[in-house]
Amino acid sequence: MADSTITQQHPLTGWDKPELDLSAAEWRSSSDGRGDVQIAFVEGFIAMRNSGRPESPSLIFTPAEWGAFVHGAREGRFDLT
Repeated sequence: MADSTITQQHPLTGWDKPELDLSAAEWRSSSDGRGDVQIAFVEGFIAMRNSGRPESPSLIFTPAEWGAFVHGAREGRFDLT
C-alpha cells in the first residue's frame, strides 16, 4: 500500500525571508562536481538544495548566515567523523 501522507508546509515563526522564485536560478555545484548540494545566489540571498533531489525544498540563507555557515564548515564544526 502506498503512503498517502500529505505534508503541508507552514511558515516558521520569526521567518523573515521572502518566498524566492528559484525556477530561473543558476545552480552551482562544487568545483570538482562531486558535491551533494548546489547553491544559487538569488535576490541577495543564498539558496542551497540537494542536487540529487532538486525538487526538494531549498534552504535559504542571508549573507551573514551563509558567512557563518561557511566559516564553521572551514573550521570543521560540522564534521561527523
